[in-house]
Amino acid sequence: MFGFIKRLTKPRNENSLRFKQEMADRMNGKHIKYVTERENDSDIVIGHDGCIAVRNGELILLSDGVVKFRVNVADMTASELMSLEGVILSGPDLENGSNYRTVIAYYKYYR
Repeated sequence: MFGFIKRLTKPRNENSLRFKQEMADRMNGKHIKYVTERENDSDIVIGHDGCIAVRNGELILLSDGVVKFRVNVADMTASELMSLEGVILSGPDLENGSNYRTVIAYYKYYR
C-alpha cells in the first residue's frame, strides 16, 4: 500500500535516485534556446539551438549539432531556474574526460 502512495507524491530529497530520474524524465525532449557554462562566477555561452535527451541512463545535452554535456542520471545534480525557463545541470561530464562541469540550459518558449 505504501508503494502506491509513494508513486503519487513527489520526492523531496534532491540527492535520491528517484528525484534525479524524475527530473531527467521531465527534461527529456525539451528544446533548448541556448546553453551557458559557469566558470569562475561568470556564464559563457557555449551553444545555441538544441535539445535534452535521456538515453540508457544518461542525460545528453545537444547544441549546435554537437554533444555539449553528457552525464549519468545517477551522478548528476539538476535544479530548475526560479523562472522555470531553464535548468542548471552539474556533474562529471562523460564527453570531456569526466571533468566536473556546471551548465545552464535555457528552454525555448512556445505559445
